[in-house]
Amino acid sequence: MSRIAYTPADLIAFEKEVARRFENREIRAPVHLSGGNEDQIISIFKDIGEADWVFCTYRSHYAALLHGIPPDWIMGQIIAGKSMLLSNPDYRFLSSAIVGGMVPMAVGTAEAIQRQGSSERVWVFVGDMAATTGIFHEAVHYADGHNLPIQFVVEDNGLSTDSPTQACWGRPLGNLLPMSSRIRRYTYTRVWPHVNSGKWVDF
Repeated sequence: MSRIAYTPADLIAFEKEVARRFENREIRAPVHLSGGNEDQIISIFKDIGEADWVFCTYRSHYAALLHGIPPDWIMGQIIAGKSMLLSNPDYRFLSSAIVGGMVPMAVGTAEAIQRQGSSERVWVFVGDMAATTGIFHEAVHYADGHNLPIQFVVEDNGLSTDSPTQACWGRPLGNLLPMSSRIRRYTYTRVWPHVNSGKWVDF
């Protein structure tokens, strides 16, 4: 397995093709498109090894591409209605539509790696609102306490679905996250709607 060196333009083109196919009624299920975070996520994947495990949210097309999963396979899964739960264990890549659902699984995988004495690491991506949940805080504290080989990546677009995260909590996200060197957070501005392409499609 070898990775393709994707550029921001490559990632954007992939999502535009997903949007086109959705609007052409080829995808009879919700799609969650990424956009506005190309440079940040490409930079993060420079630190993620090909043998590392990656756990993602329902917005995972970019991460799947960057972790080396063939784009034709990804597009086939999206057309089959699996945009929100792209998973390919052969590439050590798992995602879920359950908010924060991947976090405890990622921690368990990191502990298994540690017990086996293996060298790979675990990376788990969450949105900014998921990063305020109890399971995220418990996972970070447990990983810190047991020195697990895991990194938590907070993709902060300032929104929980369409509700401003800061308005929900009454204070900035930076004041809510645990203090941990295992957390990497980046901010970006969403360029697609929360779900689908922004055009009404009549099936």
